[in-house]
Amino acid sequence: MKMYSIVWFVLTIASVTVNGNEENLGISYKEKRNNADMEIPSLRGPYFDRSVSRNVTALVGRNAFLYCRVRNLGNRTVSWIRHRDLHLLTVGSYTYTSDQRFFTTHSPQTEEWTLQIRFPQIRDSGWYECQIGTNPPIGLSMMLTVVEPVTKIIGAPDLHINYGSTINLTCMVIHSPVPPPSIIWTHNDKEVNYDSPRGGVSVITEKGDITTSYLLIQKASYSDSGAYKCTPSNANPHSIFVHVMNEKPEAMQRGSQLRIKSYSSHMFLTSFIICLLY
Repeated sequence: MKMYSIVWFVLTIASVTVNGNEENLGISYKEKRNNADMEIPSLRGPYFDRSVSRNVTALVGRNAFLYCRVRNLGNRTVSWIRHRDLHLLTVGSYTYTSDQRFFTTHSPQTEEWTLQIRFPQIRDSGWYECQIGTNPPIGLSMMLTVVEPVTKIIGAPDLHINYGSTINLTCMVIHSPVPPPSIIWTHNDKEVNYDSPRGGVSVITEKGDITTSYLLIQKASYSDSGAYKCTPSNANPHSIFVHVMNEKPEAMQRGSQLRIKSYSSHMFLTSFIICLLY
C-alpha cells in the first residue's frame, strides 16, 4: 500500500511537469508563430499596402492624386502605367511621357509613390497601374474618375416676376464629389448683401450629394431686376436674368378684372349671334 502511494505521487508530479512543459511549449510556439507572421513581409520582398483607396475622384482642372504605398521596396523601382494605351508614364522619379501634366513624387517616410496629374480632364478618367519592378513585375490598379460639377439655376435664362412678390432663385450643384465649401450670389456683378438697409434678402443652402442654394428677395421692386449669378467655390458659375414686371399689383388686378369683363362680353355676343343664325 505504501509502495502504491509513492508510485501514484511520482506519476502525478510527472504529469504536472509534462503538462506545464506542454503549456510553456504552446505559448512559446504561438509567440514564434506570431513573430514569424510579422516577419513574412520582409522575407517575401516588396508588396503593396492595400489600405490605400483604389477609387479616386477628381475635379476637372484640379490636381488629381493617385497614391501607391509600397513596403520593402529594396532596390526595385516603382512605375506608373496608363491602362488605356499601356503608356508608361513614370519610372521612379522620372517622367517618361511627353505630357508633362504627369509626374510622380516619393515620400520615404510613408513609402508612398504618388502619381500627380495637373489640370485633369474628363479624358484622363480610367485605370492606372502602380507597378513594382520585380521579376515578373507585380502591379496594383486604381480607377480615376474625373468629373465636372454642373451648376444650374432653375428657370434660367430668364425669369419674369410680379412687382411686390418674392423672388426665389434656386441654384443646384450636381456631380460634385464634395459639397462646395461656399456659394456666392451676385446681382449685376456685385455680391448680394444680406444685411443691406433694403432688408428682406436671405439665402438658404442645403449641402449633400446635390447642393442647393436658395436666394430669397421679398417685395420685389424694379431695382431688383438684372443678372443674378450663382458661383460655387468648386464649380463653374451659372446666371439668370430677372425681369420685374412693370405693373404694380393693384394695376395688375384691375387689368385682370377688365380682361374678365371683356371676355364675358365677347362670349355673350358670340352666343347671341349663334342663336340668331339658328
